[in-house]
Amino acid sequence: MNTLSVPPKAQKTYFKKAYLASFAYNLVKSGNLDKYYKILNNFTFIEAKINHLEFGVQALIEDYDLVDDTELLAHPEYNAETVKALKLIQGSLRLSAHIINQDTNQLVAQLTGRLLCFDVPEIQALLEQIAQTQTTCLRPLTASLTPPGGALVRTLGGHSSFVHAVAVTPNSKCVISGSSDETLKVWDLESGKVKFTLEGHSDSVHAVAVTPNSKYVIFGSSDETLKVWDLELGKIKFILDGHSSSVNAVAVTPNSKCVISGSKDRTLKVWGLESGKVKFTLEGHSDSVNAVAVTPNSKYVISGSSDETLKVWDLESGQEKLALEGHSCSVNAVAVTSNSKYVISGSDDETLVWDLESGKVKFTLDDYSIFVNAVAVTPNSKYVISGSWGNTLKVWDLESGKVKFTLEGHSGSVNAVAVTPNSKYVISGSWDRTLKVWDLELGKVKFTFDDHSSFVNAVAVTSNSKYVISGSWDNTLKVWDLESGKVKSTFDAHSNMVSAVAVSANSKYVISGSDDKTLKVWDLESIKVKFTLDGHNDLISAVLITLDSKCVISSSKDRTLKAWDLESGKLKITLDVHNYVNAVAVTPNSKYVIYADCDERLKVCDVESGKVKFTLEGHSGSVNAVVVTPNSKYAISGSSDNTLKVWDLESGKVKFTLEGHSNSVRAVAVTPNSKYAISGSSDNTLKVWDVESGKVKFTLEGHSDLVNAVAVTQNSKYVISGSSDNTLKVWDLPLGKVIASFIGESIITCCTVASDGAIIVAGDTSGRLHFLRLEGMEVEQ
Repeated sequence: MNTLSVPPKAQKTYFKKAYLASFAYNLVKSGNLDKYYKILNNFTFIEAKINHLEFGVQALIEDYDLVDDTELLAHPEYNAETVKALKLIQGSLRLSAHIINQDTNQLVAQLTGRLLCFDVPEIQALLEQIAQTQTTCLRPLTASLTPPGGALVRTLGGHSSFVHAVAVTPNSKCVISGSSDETLKVWDLESGKVKFTLEGHSDSVHAVAVTPNSKYVIFGSSDETLKVWDLELGKIKFILDGHSSSVNAVAVTPNSKCVISGSKDRTLKVWGLESGKVKFTLEGHSDSVNAVAVTPNSKYVISGSSDETLKVWDLESGQEKLALEGHSCSVNAVAVTSNSKYVISGSDDETLVWDLESGKVKFTLDDYSIFVNAVAVTPNSKYVISGSWGNTLKVWDLESGKVKFTLEGHSGSVNAVAVTPNSKYVISGSWDRTLKVWDLELGKVKFTFDDHSSFVNAVAVTSNSKYVISGSWDNTLKVWDLESGKVKSTFDAHSNMVSAVAVSANSKYVISGSDDKTLKVWDLESIKVKFTLDGHNDLISAVLITLDSKCVISSSKDRTLKAWDLESGKLKITLDVHNYVNAVAVTPNSKYVIYADCDERLKVCDVESGKVKFTLEGHSGSVNAVVVTPNSKYAISGSSDNTLKVWDLESGKVKFTLEGHSNSVRAVAVTPNSKYAISGSSDNTLKVWDVESGKVKFTLEGHSDLVNAVAVTQNSKYVISGSSDNTLKVWDLPLGKVIASFIGESIITCCTVASDGAIIVAGDTSGRLHFLRLEGMEVEQ
């Protein structure tokens, strides 16, 4: 049977037959390259193989390697573009493997978000197939995920907390990682799969090393011990007990005879690997030892400490040879070049390259970013790789001291870096709980996004659903066409980060608040500043516009709240508040502003006169969010005391205290029909509350980290939540269950939804905006 002649509706069943595993292989073996090529461009085949219990994404990735590029190019119907299409699909699957393995329903979003930027006919044809899917999902409308063809090869996901340490086996086959989740994981570098998980420490694993003969893994922990794990037998050989505080660093001599550990107890210890006994205790640092490296000739150990120095120790005698002084902050990382000539140190201040013979600084690797946490040197001594709190890695040319390129992709601090012995790959570990594998030969950026270059703080949709406005730490606002997801214009008049954004109900104006202490009123038609509102003397924390589009309300870190006339730009009133304003809302009738400061109270003020109507007291923690029901009857506040309160705006009394969250309430939204309040919390859940009865209708569980943002569709049917677990979820409100989710590459900070409920826009910490269409659902108006 000709597989491609099978009707689309029957293809899934056809492809799920037992020979699915070897289908591509059999086509190649029989010389049917035409069908082989077409099948690997067929979304139904891709989807079926991934969803089959026996195979999955890695088996599919391997199908793309069954034929050499030259064989395909020799085929009369194929050219470089057609071969490129297969490589792009394979690369997208590899980049997405850790997500698809977790949730196969992410296939549509992952392929679409990574391939939309390629104007290749075969890719466009595949995307058309994907767009016809009947699966309920969130389909990206723009290329907002890392595309294939760049430095990032794959992501290794599986730890449940920060990754602190990374090592590579000498044969380049395995990666070992240590984490705050108290485990060590051994990963297959080719497939990205966990080979095994080593448990045994009772606290965070901070340091990992592998012996050059690949027999043992040594890992150090906050539980003050090191463990020597036999990789062949899969069991512990020794527990090395002797430090009196956390073990922060581990290294092994190139001859595999000794293990060197550095500890928070200010000492290093040299252990015999055969005996498990301490040979020397190296004392001399006056603060925590954070990093240890051994010279390739096994003569010296170099240590870096919080006392701002490095020390060079003679391994034979245990004596200090040199003290390297030059840092003004804690030394966090140390590496040595393969020729034993240079030492590289990473610090909270800068990265230095030292001449080991003279003890002098050769040059400074200046990247203008604070807190370098990790450094590694390629075995060929050509490059230094540094990882920092800025969530990035930098690759430096060791000859010139210049940055060759920057590797971006982590959404948390980069804590650990290792290089494969063949100098081809860099592996990084991060606070975002993942490891990433980077190809050093493909490090240069090949694709750029139109997105912001930093954290997106706020997104808003104009009431006519034509535009989305986003504000960012990169000092700009962007106006996006909601339908196409393309940037219409960029506003760059602020001199510091944009902290707040609001859009007038008549869709004429955008107001932005900034850390430059000003507000700007922008005309959406002319894309020009209408007014600059000066008067605050600190960061603008919030901006709102009354529904009648007459008044702008701003709050600031300067402990004031101001009301401005939108037509004239004149200041109407200034309210002095007791503390920093955390949350602000305006009643739909445009009469009152409700604000909360850090002293646990809310105030209801008349917008025209500035007079306080009510002071709402009752919370025992700071108020983080406040909303008003569309019928103007109630204000609902969410607090760090883990509760919400429903306040009657007529009487100023508490109607209900909503208890149930086990951690701080971070976000609150109300359905347009005023029936339900939805709260998002640091306990990773959302709760749906009946506003009239004060009872919980549902607890929405599914996020694995803080819930940062909540939005509701106009028809009151769906709730959208954004989380620090990098996901956006759509919940069916009547049923209380998830109907679709999207897994991004960074923390979701904010989200909004168009009036038709079909397009959702989310911003993240990397600066990207995700335009997502809810597919497979009838969205009623």
